[in-house]
Amino acid sequence: MSPILVRPVREQLEHDRVIRLLQPRYKRRFTVGINPGIEQTFPVGTAPDIQFPDLVLSSPGTGKKLAGVVEVETAESVNQLEAMAQWARFGRLPVEFILYVPSGVAPVARRLCGDHGIGVNEIWTFHTVGDQVRFSQVHKAPLAEKLAAARAAAAEARRAIAREEELRKAPAARAKARPKRVAEKPAAKAAPRRAAAKPVAKTAPKRAAAKKR
Repeated sequence: MSPILVRPVREQLEHDRVIRLLQPRYKRRFTVGINPGIEQTFPVGTAPDIQFPDLVLSSPGTGKKLAGVVEVETAESVNQLEAMAQWARFGRLPVEFILYVPSGVAPVARRLCGDHGIGVNEIWTFHTVGDQVRFSQVHKAPLAEKLAAARAAAAEARRAIAREEELRKAPAARAKARPKRVAEKPAAKAAPRRAAAKPVAKTAPKRAAAKKR
């Protein structure tokens, strides 16, 4: 189940029923692990980006290399928030991504995938007729096309991160490039002028000359 969504009980039961019906369909070609409800038994990816798709498709045999992921949505969960939080991440994986949605919201799912460049190989719809659930394919793209979309989305994500990093560093770079102001030293006080020495009156010789007379 998506960490951003809590489905009504009825929708959750329908969601988990579809997962269990799909398991035998894919067992013909893959080893299939399922994560219905709140179960998190079969992870995809590594920490901190571990994901738990509804169905995890692995190559048969001992290697069990990841071959694809399948996500089942209900009418409540076909929205932009879910598309960006989960579908976009599955679309970036270098494996098949297959999406199942209720028949009434298929146009919305296709538009969301197109608007956000989500690499999806197949989109299927499902609806209930009596006790049976019927499936119909409404979109199919080769894996190469999906991988090209995934690479384009990853490149755009890297560019967005780089732009954010540049914007974050810009104020610091401007501050570093700005010339530092040198603090002006206070002007030195002029030394006080000394008063000119007064000439000494030469009276002593005159008195000496008067005595000789």
